[in-house]
Amino acid sequence: MALVFEIVPYTLNFRFEAKTSRGPLSEHNTWFIKVWDDQNRSLVGYGECAPFEGLSIDDSPDFEQKMRFALRKIEGALLPKSLEKIGDYVDFISSDLPSVKFGLETALRDLYYGGQQKIFDSAFYNDHQTIDINGLVWMGDKDIMLERLELKVMAGYDCVKLKIGALHFDEELKILSEARAMIGNNGLCLRVDANGAYGLDEVNDVLKSLAKFDIHSIEQPIKSGQVEAMQKLCANSPVPIALDEELIGIVGLDEKRALLEDIKPQFIVLKPTLLGGFIATAEWIDLAEELNIGWWITSALESNIGLNAICQFTSQYNLSLPQGLGTGDLYDNNIPSPLTINNGCLFWDASRHWYLNLTERQV
Repeated sequence: MALVFEIVPYTLNFRFEAKTSRGPLSEHNTWFIKVWDDQNRSLVGYGECAPFEGLSIDDSPDFEQKMRFALRKIEGALLPKSLEKIGDYVDFISSDLPSVKFGLETALRDLYYGGQQKIFDSAFYNDHQTIDINGLVWMGDKDIMLERLELKVMAGYDCVKLKIGALHFDEELKILSEARAMIGNNGLCLRVDANGAYGLDEVNDVLKSLAKFDIHSIEQPIKSGQVEAMQKLCANSPVPIALDEELIGIVGLDEKRALLEDIKPQFIVLKPTLLGGFIATAEWIDLAEELNIGWWITSALESNIGLNAICQFTSQYNLSLPQGLGTGDLYDNNIPSPLTINNGCLFWDASRHWYLNLTERQV
């Protein structure tokens, strides 16, 4: 009973040009992992490796070659009989390949639970429990962003996140001003995500201006790696700050603790694909709760295969904040699945089914 792997490259096509402060996105490359026992080809586990271009530490032109080499080291190993053994296999993958760790962990868990896209023994899968999520408003000109915001509010979202940092800041302030005039100050949580867009010479003025609009939090106002500057911002900002890119590449438990204790952020944003999977993400959550730091989990442009795994992991926790798991509707060729969004909540709709007829390529 030995493990066999296949890799399926896949390109996800955006429904629209998704603008960020790092540039526009029209497609996203991902790789699906299929794994089975060589004695039972009919039972297959699926995972997803989706390095984020320009952001993931494993984003490189030879990513697929590195992924294939890493999986060949495990191919032929015995079928894992416990979740602990799955963790041992994941630990065997280099920390330089966090998305491969995520994909392998997902695929092996799916196989362990019977190849039914069950990744965790969770209420999301078992009982179709809902998860509150934020609506995401991508960058565009003022009229487009306000129209998208209004559509999110009409769709029942209680929390909306706006991407900022690409337009002139005065224009973005006009958008926020009109947004608050449209939706009022009560009953709607408004987040912004800067993706490190602001320089140290301007960020304090930016934060002061944002505070006028009752902003829940700003994600990564300055580029990562500026620990002392970020610590000062978190200590003095009139808008709560959430670390995002700052967490990428931080691997050891002591290193994670040191970062959070040094910076003392109000929140952290967790992307399992970029952090090395669920074992690594759980370490961040444990530390955040120990240090009284708020957190939420966000997908990172995965297809529904990766998103499903993240949702099931997330639902294990007692959630007090809306999560960032609404990216499944971004693509016009996503993998059909039971994942459904209604009234600002994401859930597993048992009346809908997976379609996993993916073209195969042998590792």
